[in-house]
Amino acid sequence: MTVPAEGGPATGPTVLRMLLGAQLRRLREASGVTRESAGWEIRASESKISRMELGRVGFKERDVADLLTLYGVVDPDEREAMLKLARDANNPGWWHRYGDVLPSWFQSYLGLEAAAALIRSYEVQFVPGLLQTPEYARAVVLLGHARAGTEEIDRRVGLRMRRQELLSRPEPPQLWAVLDEAALRRPIGGPEVMRGQLTALIEATRSPHVRLQIIPFDAGGHAAAGGAFTILRFGDQDLPDIVYIEQLTSALYLDKRDDLDYYAAAMERLCVEAEPPERTPDLLARLRDELYPG
Repeated sequence: MTVPAEGGPATGPTVLRMLLGAQLRRLREASGVTRESAGWEIRASESKISRMELGRVGFKERDVADLLTLYGVVDPDEREAMLKLARDANNPGWWHRYGDVLPSWFQSYLGLEAAAALIRSYEVQFVPGLLQTPEYARAVVLLGHARAGTEEIDRRVGLRMRRQELLSRPEPPQLWAVLDEAALRRPIGGPEVMRGQLTALIEATRSPHVRLQIIPFDAGGHAAAGGAFTILRFGDQDLPDIVYIEQLTSALYLDKRDDLDYYAAAMERLCVEAEPPERTPDLLARLRDELYPG
């Protein structure tokens, strides 16, 4: 296993936990140790070992050291690399400072999003968060938090804008979004906000790291009639793809092979049914000028 370089694109705590968990799982399996025995070694349950290996809990350095000993890892350099990974995985991500306006189930997504090499999403109601203008984002936030004060709204919008910085970092992920025409016709924030948002989408299509496709109304029904979803793919082969489905008060994170195959096939069909990416700027300009003339 290669440990991500300090400051690299995959140094978020979520992905570090996943990488460490995957390595611990391989070491355990190679040494023939059961999850139950591993749990007994660190005074924990079998389910705790399972959660550790999936990267869904934090790591105590002492527990990692005890497991490494159990698995026969005695090389000082290898042990230190693993223990450093455990320490780094416990550092809070940048989003920690927004904990007052950020539900715990979404913090996991931000960690995964920050570490992804490819983000593929389908949206039916809103413009994807990574491509929203501040004005559009504010209008969306107000839909769900109409009673919140100005300061809270500002922080929620600030969080969304902070997320977008990953698209301008030295090694940004590839963003491939399929957008239903309905999201572009829904006047979130009013005509002026929507005109600015569609103009921003046109600008975004000029980025080599962004691919945007639109499914027009005349395409009829399509593969993802069930709703919006995102597929995250990572640059490290130790990490499986993850499907993210957001709900009103929670989210689903799917990583089972059958689920991944189903959603990947649905995304492929969406990309075929949507207008090709090279037509997107013209489609956006036409919708903007027809619906929200300046």
